[in-house]
Amino acid sequence: MSQIQLTPAQRKEYRAQAHHLDPVVMVGGDGLSAAVKKEADAALNAHGLIKVRVFSDDRAAREAMFQTLADELGAAPIQHIGKLLVLWRPMPEREKTADEDRLPGPRDFKVLKYSKRGGQRPEVKTLRVLGNQRLTAGGQVKRSKPKQISIKKRSQT
Repeated sequence: MSQIQLTPAQRKEYRAQAHHLDPVVMVGGDGLSAAVKKEADAALNAHGLIKVRVFSDDRAAREAMFQTLADELGAAPIQHIGKLLVLWRPMPEREKTADEDRLPGPRDFKVLKYSKRGGQRPEVKTLRVLGNQRLTAGGQVKRSKPKQISIKKRSQT
């Protein structure tokens, strides 16, 4: 695969974003193995922008690793500073699967609670209503269905 070509302004922006990142892939004494390439590919799919730390002292070898990773993973080389390499690749679109069995989640309602004394301001409360609950006209949260009691417990009472 060929490398992604970026403008200097884009490269500068990605360098700024990568400044606060920690290295997610480490290249040890074995060099650029298939496992390292696989991990770098997975990290690029997950994050898009990654740092790679190379523990080699040879600058030429690090530069060769940088170019090899960029070529083989289809990534843009952003920065090579010291023993850190920064690579970027656009993240693939994730497919959202729709689950028909899924029920609606909690809802937040704002309720005004008026004071029993007439001159005070009403208090605004935010209430969270879960899927099995309802909000009454008086601002109380109640279960939608009454609590089910088992036959065994009903017979004991």
